[in-house]
Amino acid sequence: MVKSGLGGVRFAVALFFAKLAYHAIPKKPMTGNKIIILAQKVIRLTPKIRRRWVLALLTIPLFSMVAAFGIAAYAPTRSVPMETVVEELDLPPHTVDGAMPGEFWREERIQRGDTIISLLARLGVRRSEVIFLTRNVKQLKPLRQLVPGKTVQIVTGNSGELLSLRYIESNGSIFVAEKKVGGFMFSEQPLALERLIVMKSAKISSSLFAATDAVNLPDSVSLQIADIFSSDIDFHRDIREGDSFSVVYEMFFAAGKPVKSGRVLAAEFVNQGKRYQALYFNDGRGYGGYYTPDGKNMRKTFLRSPLEFSRVTSGFSNMRYHPLLKEWRAHKGIDYAAPIGTRVKATADGTVSFVGEQNGYGNVVILKHQRIYDTVYGHLSRFAVGLHRGQKVKQGDVIGYVGMTGLATGPHLHYEFRINGVQRNPAQVAIPEGRPITPQLMPAFYAAVSPLITRLALARGTHFAKLD
Repeated sequence: MVKSGLGGVRFAVALFFAKLAYHAIPKKPMTGNKIIILAQKVIRLTPKIRRRWVLALLTIPLFSMVAAFGIAAYAPTRSVPMETVVEELDLPPHTVDGAMPGEFWREERIQRGDTIISLLARLGVRRSEVIFLTRNVKQLKPLRQLVPGKTVQIVTGNSGELLSLRYIESNGSIFVAEKKVGGFMFSEQPLALERLIVMKSAKISSSLFAATDAVNLPDSVSLQIADIFSSDIDFHRDIREGDSFSVVYEMFFAAGKPVKSGRVLAAEFVNQGKRYQALYFNDGRGYGGYYTPDGKNMRKTFLRSPLEFSRVTSGFSNMRYHPLLKEWRAHKGIDYAAPIGTRVKATADGTVSFVGEQNGYGNVVILKHQRIYDTVYGHLSRFAVGLHRGQKVKQGDVIGYVGMTGLATGPHLHYEFRINGVQRNPAQVAIPEGRPITPQLMPAFYAAVSPLITRLALARGTHFAKLD
């Protein structure tokens, strides 16, 4: 059995002295089977025994110290009192820049389907204040079509009264409504915009628009890409899974937030393994356009398609079964399916030779180009406002809108390309190129586009935006 504490120490000391006394008694050896028993015999202390007793007495204080040390290790300690002290610190008053004490800034991101009424209600503005603001319908015109993703900032009082509202418009100005005595005062103020260059790229799995949405590319930039390469790529027929694009474009920011996109500065499109590159260059004399890295003009005389995005439902053919006439006949054009109201663009510079209704074409526009070329745009729902015979149009100008007038089973555009009055397949006609960079401008051209080529190389292969 193991003893601990003071009892253990005492037991060890007693055992020590018992052994010491045992060894101090003189013993005689036993002889044979006789045992010598000493009884009532006086024991004399020899010098050796005397030294042992002295040593034993001297060690008693040492054992006392050991015992005391062992006890101190297990003795309970007296608890030290603790006190919590809380002091108040005087801090300087803090107010948000532009807001007075008792005024609160709030900001809310616009969601799809929001109106100014639902937005202000989500911001906690009192209903009476919302009604008071929306009485001024004409002045609230910038807030009629809220852009999802943008933000609205308001200042309210302690009880939720609306004191001011700010909304950054897409044109780069800020719309402000401030509460005054008797009503609100409205104003539009210009913003100091910061221009940044953005680089993005993506791979196409279904459509160009789906790919641009996946990397948050603005729609205006997507349309520019389609327009830049429209002379080489038919975005209705030629796009394939695995195609990719890279783009370098301007973006304008205010207070760190994107306000509007600008011009595409450089773009690259890989279509069915073939790489196309376009670089923007301004000749310094007021003309700017897109060129290949070796100075060829990207703008052809004719666009490949009069629609920005659509799909071909019927191609050029010498024999096609007509769904309405129930007979086989030639189809001397290309039909592009698109929703009613889709914009139809002139594929080249020209003059309006006919605008109106004509046989199975329904509402149709015919343009004349360079004396020998004609383009036909049929089944339109309506014409561009003010379009008339003899009017000059530029390539890309809107001349009408998709419909289903005339002999049509559904909304689509019928497009024809004629050379000397004979219909030709626009997808197979060799289209003349625009004017290239002149030899005199080549040094300035290379100096201007070299950084853009470098940026395209950086953007290629990554789906993340890079800012500069």
